[in-house]
Amino acid sequence: MKVLIVNLILYTNKTKELAKVNTIKDTMIYDLCLGFQKAGADVTLAACADYKPIVDEEYPFEIKWLESKLTKIFPLHALPYCPGIRKLVKEEHYDLIITSDVFSFGSLMLAVHSPDNLIVWQELASHAHIFKGLASRFWYGVIVRLFFRNILIVPRSNEAKNFISHYCKNVKDTLVDHGVNLEKFTPSETKQKQFAVSARLIASKQIEKTIDAFAAFLNKYDNEYKLYIMGDGEERDSLETQVKSLGISENVVFTGHLSHDRLIEILKISQAMLVYTRHDNNMISIVESIAVGTPIITTSVPYNSSYIREKELGIVDDNWNEDTLLQIVSSNKYIKNCLDYRQTLSTLNRAEIFMDINKNR
Repeated sequence: MKVLIVNLILYTNKTKELAKVNTIKDTMIYDLCLGFQKAGADVTLAACADYKPIVDEEYPFEIKWLESKLTKIFPLHALPYCPGIRKLVKEEHYDLIITSDVFSFGSLMLAVHSPDNLIVWQELASHAHIFKGLASRFWYGVIVRLFFRNILIVPRSNEAKNFISHYCKNVKDTLVDHGVNLEKFTPSETKQKQFAVSARLIASKQIEKTIDAFAAFLNKYDNEYKLYIMGDGEERDSLETQVKSLGISENVVFTGHLSHDRLIEILKISQAMLVYTRHDNNMISIVESIAVGTPIITTSVPYNSSYIREKELGIVDDNWNEDTLLQIVSSNKYIKNCLDYRQTLSTLNRAEIFMDINKNR
């Protein structure tokens, strides 16, 4: 079976200036391609060439690096335009094509040229903010109704399903969240006296609230715990100042950007991963945490929160605090639930679901 996965934006950028990386092997979509390989598929990844790593890498599957056009009009971090997709699907036949989100020039070209073997993997559950939201509203109101009405849509969450169902009629009930490579994310049932944050240090992540809750936990319950803040960003200086003012510098470790291997090692021995975000979709870091057996404390904002609550993979509370931290460390059930649930998160499982959907479309 020949599979093409189109994911023009390989990793998240919040600004128009793309951050250059040394590798793409720690991205979710790379591991999904490996999952399709394990399932026996001949897989090809198509991505925007501007996301190509600065270090030469070898890959076990083919990657088509597509040149971007009109970048001053269509920003690379939000809506890249790579017309080479048309040529790619005209010259080569694929039994299954998976593309990310209907709000994408790549998805539009595929909907026009390869509608019968296309699946749109929908993550967005609200209108995109680019061009003050006008482009998204026009896209969904006009383009989607014209070109995507009969395209098969597989949502990544209930929120995405409810949103896209307003515009498309061929939406599957089956939800397919992000997966992880379980060979990389080995679990640990043994935890240390520590919590972890894995996020960009930006305002929307509200890490200052996490720090306040952790400081209250130290003062009220146990001052031996540590908080590892893994990531970097524009809020780092203010967060470090907050930690000093609270007098908890010895308990908080700012690691900066870490390799994926080092991040996993810290995450797998933490009591919980802490999330206080006010704006996110499906968070891959949440899936990775569950995969290593580490529960989540989160607001209800991430779309993953619905199954975290349902499967008791942690605690969902929009105003979680120091008492929530005590609750998570006082019961082993959350760790056990994560260990039981992790197999369903594998990229092999995700690939097999997509192949079954395609077979029965």
